Amino acid sequence: MIANPRILTDGMVARIEALASRYPTKQALTLPALHIIHDELRHVPLEAVVEIAQLLDLAPAEVQDTLTFYQFFYQEKPHGKVRAFVCRSISCALRGGEQVLDHLCKKAGINPGETTSDGTITIEAAECLGACDFAPCMLAGSDLHKDLTHEKADAFLESVRRQNG
Repeated sequence: MIANPRILTDGMVARIEALASRYPTKQALTLPALHIIHDELRHVPLEAVVEIAQLLDLAPAEVQDTLTFYQFFYQEKPHGKVRAFVCRSISCALRGGEQVLDHLCKKAGINPGETTSDGTITIEAAECLGACDFAPCMLAGSDLHKDLTHEKADAFLESVRRQNG
């Protein structure tokens, strides 16, 4: 019988365990653990949910409940190397955010919420990025792109392709 390979690497487990002293219970460590796995794998497969549960002495359903509560996490397949959230809140919408989202997706050849076939970028709509004074805006990784135009969106896509191509 062939054993299933582990999803959590020794490094991931060490990072999770290193955070344990910061939290009052193992259950409180669930969300940070999910972030560690998601950052490494760009998704949290069901097998990882089971391993996190074992590590934290929780039921897999408790970990799955946390995972599915937040829309941030992907579970079925990895998101792109770059994940871009285009704001569509009222401020951004009034200043063309929906048009920028449509433009980005058309240029990338995908629909909102999808990933390019080469796995380079996932483009998603966001309800609010909290940067209304820079509307329309986009968060890609940890970079906030302000006062977006079609030209700035094109330059962003080109830089992503150069860096990941």
